[in-house]
Amino acid sequence: MCFSTWRSLNACGVALTIRLTPKSACDAIDGVGGLSGWANLLLARVRAAPSKGEANTALIQLFAKALGIPSRDIVLAAGATGRIKRLLISGEGPRLIAALEKITTPR
Repeated sequence: MCFSTWRSLNACGVALTIRLTPKSACDAIDGVGGLSGWANLLLARVRAAPSKGEANTALIQLFAKALGIPSRDIVLAAGATGRIKRLLISGEGPRLIAALEKITTPR
């Protein structure tokens, strides 16, 4: 799995590439960062442990709340057992991109 950007429009909405840190002190979207071999990633952390899919569920709920959409509109497409995740978010692509830009831009 290699993606050149953390977000991309697709026919049904937006795809995101995320580096997830489980067992964190809080649930948060930390903005965009890079890792060796990756152009850039969206960085996120959740309190949930990475067992039984709990961290993946918490990640989906975090993005649903941040974007103001139902969690059923977000699907984990890749990375179920790794730290690098690919989320597919259904909806109006340009509106989702604008919302993502708002929550990832440093204040």
